[in-house]
Amino acid sequence: MRNAKNVNLQPSIPSAPVLRMIGIDKSFPGVHALEDVSLDLDRGEVLAVVGENGAGKSTLIKILGGVYQPDGGEILLDGQATRMRSPTAAQTAGISIIYQEFNLVPDLSVRENIFLGRESVRCGFVRAAEEQREAKRLFERIGIAIDPGARCRELTVAQQQTVEIAKALSVRARIIVMDEPTAALTSQEVERLFAIIADLKSHGIGVIYISHRLDEIFEVADRVMILRDGRHVGAHAVENITRESLIEAMVGRPLEAEFPRRTAKPGPERLRVEGLRRGKAVRDVSFSVRAGEILGFAGLVGAGRTETMRIVFGADRADEGRIFVDGKEVTIRSPRDAMRQRICLLTEDRKGEGLVLGHTARENFGLPNLARFTRGLLLDQRKVREDFARYVDRLRIKLSSQEQPAEYLSGGNQQKVVLAKWLARHADIIIIDEPTRGIDVGAKYEIYQLMNQLAEEGKAIIMVSSELPEILGMSDRILVMHEGRMMGEITGVAGARQEDILAIAFAGKTTTDGRQ
Repeated sequence: MRNAKNVNLQPSIPSAPVLRMIGIDKSFPGVHALEDVSLDLDRGEVLAVVGENGAGKSTLIKILGGVYQPDGGEILLDGQATRMRSPTAAQTAGISIIYQEFNLVPDLSVRENIFLGRESVRCGFVRAAEEQREAKRLFERIGIAIDPGARCRELTVAQQQTVEIAKALSVRARIIVMDEPTAALTSQEVERLFAIIADLKSHGIGVIYISHRLDEIFEVADRVMILRDGRHVGAHAVENITRESLIEAMVGRPLEAEFPRRTAKPGPERLRVEGLRRGKAVRDVSFSVRAGEILGFAGLVGAGRTETMRIVFGADRADEGRIFVDGKEVTIRSPRDAMRQRICLLTEDRKGEGLVLGHTARENFGLPNLARFTRGLLLDQRKVREDFARYVDRLRIKLSSQEQPAEYLSGGNQQKVVLAKWLARHADIIIIDEPTRGIDVGAKYEIYQLMNQLAEEGKAIIMVSSELPEILGMSDRILVMHEGRMMGEITGVAGARQEDILAIAFAGKTTTDGRQ
């Protein structure tokens, strides 16, 4: 009987979530960014947070990370109320946020970045050897071999991301937030990241995962939380929600299909490329595209798709090859030459190459069209405003005003401004590289509708995309590249599968010296 006194007859009580955000409210001048938003995260759980651009995801995460202070609500860690008064306070509390733009110092070593601001010091000297050993231990835990002495600028994007995860583990983070972590990763690197996330879960670390790529949500997350217009509109176990219902919850309206349907009516050939070469990046590439056609370019990262498009647009010089526009051979040595042939390129890096972020939306619209808008030595600002207003209406660009800086537009509206400036030049051959990268599902649908509309107007569209559902959903014809070569073509797109594209890409794998 004495042992019986030690038996706990109380029912087990589930442990509190590692994180609770309750009734979070935040306003900025003219914008109610978050209204009564709540979030729960358990230990060892991956919670996906989804929503359109402007839904409040970034604001919520910045409040958790101590960048912003909430106007209302509270944060509980392990059931204890706390306040993140600064990013340092959040890190001390065990919260680590890996932003899409990494917070690394390029010229410092991997080791120095991991322990920056928390150096191990004895007698005024940094204990580099001890930090080196600890960095190696962290990478061994993650399962990735990275030299702690390497400069961060020398690392790939995936390696830099791994350094950020190692930094989080070095401060014993119990909550790690990943913001668009796969935006610039290859499919193999994405698989490795998912393996790392599984390991984090096994150690009881809670992960908040933000992504516009819905396929990833269903693969990596346990639950998904949906934000719309700054409000919490639902949270579901991933097995209890479909892709279609998730999209509808995000955009607040039913979508007939993820990809709008269109009946292709290709016209005459607009562009033909023969025997294009540039080093090992582009090897004997030939293709053509017709008026009213959307031609999809698929392939693994590094296949040579972007390099091919840069040559066609004159951004890079070809070693050899011929380009024909409307059946006539043309010489393209610069983007100016391409624009004269009514060829335009929407680059995959719209922020770095497609826009001048510090300039207004109107100024960005006018940049490639200065000749049209100039009278004598003066720019006709009224004409620019009137023309831009027409494209704002046509493309449904959401602006507070034409003077709004491009950097403050959502990804979808930035893409529309880039498209507007090229349409104003009356481009007939439109090359779009990664048309919806970093864009939410609602804005994606609008971009797809615009592409269909342009094709129906007789524009020839070349679309480069790493998202196979997008390639299959939008293309009339698909070309597959691998290691700079054209490996195959899919004409019966309606019956094609992602596996068919990958089979063509992998079937063409070459040796390192380029021999088949």
